[in-house]
Amino acid sequence: MTPLLAYRNVVAGYAQPVVGPVSFEVKPGEIVALRGPNGSGKSTLLGALTGASRVFSGQVERRAVLTVSLQRQIPARPEGIPLTGHELLRLTGAHHKEPPSLLAPLLALRVDKLSGGQFQLLEVWACLGGDADLHILDEPTNNMAPSTIESLVSILHDKRKDRGVLIISHERAFVTEVADRVVELPG
Repeated sequence: MTPLLAYRNVVAGYAQPVVGPVSFEVKPGEIVALRGPNGSGKSTLLGALTGASRVFSGQVERRAVLTVSLQRQIPARPEGIPLTGHELLRLTGAHHKEPPSLLAPLLALRVDKLSGGQFQLLEVWACLGGDADLHILDEPTNNMAPSTIESLVSILHDKRKDRGVLIISHERAFVTEVADRVVELPG
């Protein structure tokens, strides 16, 4: 099966290398996690895909036709704008799929009135609920209470065979529970 995304001996950084060489693939139907402590280069590797960081050696390969959705580590919350959860999902293209029932109480509320964990979970669904081939979740458990993390685990276990998920996280227990494969980055 052709990977959606492949890192082949990637060394990445900014003015100089920060992380690498790192190799991994994400295939359709897989959840792959990059795990390591803060400062280990997880976000730098993500930047190698988006162009935010420099690839010094190796290759980042994408499937020829690939759509990507990204849930940012610190999502921008539209303060003071009367945007509801339903409207956010419509804007992100995630309204075509039925959201998990645990999100139902949040959808009619203004997103600027949600708690940090509620907003984070809504943002994760805004990423996962769309039609992208590859969903990237950057520290998806930020601001989440343990019960909300359990809900996220449940959402991630509902896999689609046609999509891949790349999770960037420092939380060992979380990635061990949801990922098919974990790429460990040294601290």
